[in-house]
Amino acid sequence: MAARNDGILLAGRLLLASSLLPAAIGRALNPSGFALTLAGTGMPYPNAVATASVVIGLFGPLLLALGLVPRLVGLGLALHAVVAGLLLHRFWEFSGAVARVEQELFLAQLGLAAGFVLYAVTGPGHWSWQGWWHGAERGAMPAAKAAKEPARETAAKPPRKRAAAPRGPRPAKAAA
Repeated sequence: MAARNDGILLAGRLLLASSLLPAAIGRALNPSGFALTLAGTGMPYPNAVATASVVIGLFGPLLLALGLVPRLVGLGLALHAVVAGLLLHRFWEFSGAVARVEQELFLAQLGLAAGFVLYAVTGPGHWSWQGWWHGAERGAMPAAKAAKEPARETAAKPPRKRAAAPRGPRPAKAAA
């Protein structure tokens, strides 16, 4: 059962990563065009935002596919998807068929964000770099500890008793 879940988590990670890479590669091949698109929306510092978006769009899916730092990557890509949807798919500014297409693209961005949040919550599974790393640590630790540490006695020690406080009336203070 666990292997099947790990396979499903791997497939989900790869599908999410593959949904981001084409747009990220296109933006990386023409970052100035993407910066002009952002400038057209009124974005301050469009070159810096375009560069950050390209870096997140290229390295985020790679980290996602490998299963490294899932919470940070998942929440970062979710935030990136929501911001990209708000900036690039302003369906409320259009009318007719264009508004409908932009609304569908915006909702697709929100769906991606939901997938990234689910990834951040569930984690990458055992079929990932993180799962391999933690699995190797768990498997090697007991043998290494057993070789380094002497055997300990397993006999239970009796609990320590506290000294009982005196009960009854307090003695009268002596007059000075």
